Amino acid sequence: MPSNASATQSQASDPTPATATNNKKMPYPKSDIRVNLDNHTSSTVYTSSSPVVGNVTITTKRDVRFDAIQILLIGSSKTRVVESLGTPQDVTHTLLKMAMPIPESSYPVPRVLETGHTYTFPFNFVIPNHLTINACNHPMESNRLLDQHVLLPPSMGNWEKDDMAPQMARVEYTIKARVLHQPDLGGSTLRIMEATQNLNVLPASVEEPPLSITEEDRLYTMCQSKSVRKTVLATKLGTLTAEGIQPGPAVLKSDGTGMVAPTNGQIRLKFEPASVDTPPPKVTNVYGKIAAHTFFSSGTIPNFPNMGHWNEQFVDHKRGVYSTTAALPPVSFKPNKWQQHITSTARRDSGYSTDNGREEPPAFDSDSGSSTNQTSSRRQQQRRRSSRQSTQSSSSSSSKRQPPQAPIYHTTTQEIQFALPVEKKTFIPTFHSCIVSRVYTLQLSLTVAIGSTTKTMSLVLPLQVMVEWCPPESDSAGLPSFETAVQEAEADEHLRPRVMHVPEDRYRETSVLPGYGA
Repeated sequence: MPSNASATQSQASDPTPATATNNKKMPYPKSDIRVNLDNHTSSTVYTSSSPVVGNVTITTKRDVRFDAIQILLIGSSKTRVVESLGTPQDVTHTLLKMAMPIPESSYPVPRVLETGHTYTFPFNFVIPNHLTINACNHPMESNRLLDQHVLLPPSMGNWEKDDMAPQMARVEYTIKARVLHQPDLGGSTLRIMEATQNLNVLPASVEEPPLSITEEDRLYTMCQSKSVRKTVLATKLGTLTAEGIQPGPAVLKSDGTGMVAPTNGQIRLKFEPASVDTPPPKVTNVYGKIAAHTFFSSGTIPNFPNMGHWNEQFVDHKRGVYSTTAALPPVSFKPNKWQQHITSTARRDSGYSTDNGREEPPAFDSDSGSSTNQTSSRRQQQRRRSSRQSTQSSSSSSSKRQPPQAPIYHTTTQEIQFALPVEKKTFIPTFHSCIVSRVYTLQLSLTVAIGSTTKTMSLVLPLQVMVEWCPPESDSAGLPSFETAVQEAEADEHLRPRVMHVPEDRYRETSVLPGYGA
């Protein structure tokens, strides 16, 4: 059999519970069947378009009659959930099944594996970029989810380093070699020998658009506000609000051993002081953790599990989620200067406005007496307005007086940079499949100080982990590129010989051309 034979991809099956028939003992246990991969070790990682080349060797201890040799590349996801009565239920979804064609000339005649003779059957697979459309045919809420479900998921649960996956969810890729025999014509086929070889797959992925997060998405905390006080019973110094911006993706190398570059992020801060004399806080430290969330189910998942309420949705099958965290290396940050702005209320009182309606920072000089006088005047106007409002609302017992706020506020954007702890953990890319999903969140703790007072702001932001795309090395003996194939097809069409034939009788010895008669 030629070593460059191509593999064919067959349809994937629907999620089905695992059965006990897969654990039957095979006959001929002393026979030796092995799957051998070229240039393969336990730490080898395969990515999109990676070749999987090797051979299957079979050596028997006695003559064995058979009908066919089967070599498969199988990808499957597996989940285990506990039913209401405490009985575990195992579910397997075969999402990829590629069969290597074996020509008839490779088989011995007659089809008997002779004692002591070693038979070799080469194979050549290529890790696909996508699954077939038959890999996912269940109802779902959006086409965008379908696009995710037909992407190749990464291996999960079988890495040398911890990939933060639970025992209840697995994604496996395996080369399987089988010797098949059909004792009776039209009867069932028996697997008399079988060998397997696991693969670690990290498929390439693309950057997804930022998530549209609402208050219903409880997995994330994009914004947090806190009152700042010197002590618990002290007067309020102001209100600090931190708002996180979804960072760009954390891009891994194709072998998963490191990151292409650190990831950048931003945190917007807003401080509303109770007095104009209160300075804005100072960022003293940023600490981060990354959390891996693995969602799994005994049935197909019709929506994105990280959006909304995963465990509160009404479904007819069991669901689960496993979350764990890992500390990030020190997060680097550089404090930026605060910008001072005038509140819209103070601007209306003072008659100050802009043509475009946006708030502009005033020219504030602490050494200028005129600025102090203007501030004092605005504060007097604000007191008079507050007095009028309190008089109007005194008849209502439910109204509460709010402490006067300063007519200014401060804003800044904190730039951060972080990396994943790839030396300690194995990070697989973010993915969504029919019964298993993996997403990540970035948990940031921001420490700020005003004098001797410190506050910690906590945010939970979405983070996509992806794998870079590495095009396969060019092979002069391999398939041509798409552009080359198109050019060759156009040339073949131009040089294709025309079919000539004798004209019909009605057009002979006349000057009338076919199709142009009167």
